[in-house]
Amino acid sequence: MVEFVYNNKIHLLTKVSPFKVNYRQDPRMGFKTKKKGKYEGAHKFVEKIKEIQEKAKAALGKVQEEMKKYVDRKRAEVDEYRVGDLVMLSTKDLKYQMVGRRTEKLTERFIGPYRVKKIISLNIVELKLLSTIKIHPVVNVSRI
Repeated sequence: MVEFVYNNKIHLLTKVSPFKVNYRQDPRMGFKTKKKGKYEGAHKFVEKIKEIQEKAKAALGKVQEEMKKYVDRKRAEVDEYRVGDLVMLSTKDLKYQMVGRRTEKLTERFIGPYRVKKIISLNIVELKLLSTIKIHPVVNVSRI
């Protein structure tokens, strides 16, 4: 009851009740039967929402195209590998596996060659690695 009274009271500064500010109508005081039939206001509201959604969708599509354009500028073509190809593996992510080396500065940048065992997708291949290399044999082509 206190909440109802507070929300229904007209404030001195705004000259409107808080409920009306939030919901654009006064709170219900009793039970009124709903009118049957179509409401013109509801139809206008639906049309307005559809128009807003279409504008937002167009704006998002435009931004998405611009983002794709900027990303594609730095994207390079991927080499296609076949089963049996020999490739070199980057040591960039193999720091902990290369413990026997004295300094990181003098280590090789690529090790191998290793044979491509299986093509999983355009960007992922499985390599036939030595048992001394403790990484998963499925690697991204960016590491080759």
